[in-house]
Amino acid sequence: SLLRFLDTISYVKPEQIPDIDLYMDQVTSFMEDHLKKVKRYPEDKVLTKTMINNYTKAKILPPPEKKKYSREHMYMLLFIYYYKGILSLGDLNTVLSGLEEKYFNAPELNLEEIYKEVFRLEYSQMMVLKEDILQKFKRAEETFQEGEGPGASLSPEDREELRLFSFISELAFDVYLKKLLIEK
Repeated sequence: SLLRFLDTISYVKPEQIPDIDLYMDQVTSFMEDHLKKVKRYPEDKVLTKTMINNYTKAKILPPPEKKKYSREHMYMLLFIYYYKGILSLGDLNTVLSGLEEKYFNAPELNLEEIYKEVFRLEYSQMMVLKEDILQKFKRAEETFQEGEGPGASLSPEDREELRLFSFISELAFDVYLKKLLIEK
C-alpha cells in the first residue's frame, strides 16, 4: 500500500501553473488543489495566508506586485512547500535566497527552467526510493524471529508490531541522516 501511495504522488507540473498573476486567495486555492494528495489529514492546510506572509517577512519569498503573485512566486512557494517540513525558516532562507536573488524574473535562466531541471529526475528517484523501501521492509521482516534472540518469546501480534517499528525506525534513520546532510 505504501508503494501504491507513492505512485499517486507527483510534483506540480509547470504547465499546471496559471499564466496569469494570482491574488493570495487564488494562490492558496491552487496549492490546496494541487497538493491535497500529500496532506496527512484532510483538514490540514497546504499553505495559508499567514504562512505566505511569514515567508515574505523572512525574505524567503519576494513580496507580491500590486497584491498579485507571479509564476515565479509560485515556483518559490512550491520549493518552500517541498522543503518546509525538513528545514527551518533560517535554513529555507539559506537554501532559497540564492535562487530568489539570481533567478527570480531573470531573463536567461529563470525559476521555471530551474524547477523543470530539478524535477526532471523525479521518476528515476521514485524508482530508487521504492527499491530502498522494499529492502528496508524485507530487513525489518527478518527482525524479532521466533526461536532465539529478542523475539523468541513474543506473540505473533507483538512480533509483527516490533517488525513494523523496525521498518519505521529504518525509514526515520534514513530521513535523519539525509536531514543532517542537507543542514551541512
